[in-house]
Amino acid sequence: MKNLTIALNAVLVVAVAVLFYLHFSGTKAGAPATGGNNAAAANGFRIAYFEMDSIENKFDYFIQIREGLRKVEQQKTAELNSLKSAYLSKLKGYQEKGQTMTQAEQANATADLQQMERNYSLKEQAASQELQDEQLKKLTDVKKKIEDYLKVYNAQKGYSYIFSSAPEFMYFKDTVYNITDEVVKGLNQQYKKN
Repeated sequence: MKNLTIALNAVLVVAVAVLFYLHFSGTKAGAPATGGNNAAAANGFRIAYFEMDSIENKFDYFIQIREGLRKVEQQKTAELNSLKSAYLSKLKGYQEKGQTMTQAEQANATADLQQMERNYSLKEQAASQELQDEQLKKLTDVKKKIEDYLKVYNAQKGYSYIFSSAPEFMYFKDTVYNITDEVVKGLNQQYKKN
């Protein structure tokens, strides 16, 4: 879950970097050229940020998603543990019979244990892939809800950029531009309406 959050934040940082480059590398279409004087352009430039960890910990929908994913992970872990217990039980049974088994029985036991190992390995890979797919789907949905809310929010506020701040990507930020509480409150209100 944390890796997906980091990956999602990395994508957001790259997108912001591209937007910054596009914004500062030339004039906008239809905008008057500033003739090298960025003061006029900077006057209308407003930024804000929100703390992503606060969204993760206080946005009710995100909390619900995280809890749901945790339950799915626990269920898949329980299924794998059940398979592992069955394997160990069968292994112990074969070991107890060890000396009394014929060569054919030993060969069948070995084949049976190998098949159980393969089944376990396949189930483990499938469970891991299913969990990753579900995490990506749910986190993409959370990201879309945040983006949709920020479009509505920003229609009144008029920011040029709203950043998602994560400790591993931001080295300095002025708290004057922090809109985290407003964003969390708005996201939760919007979530309760749905």
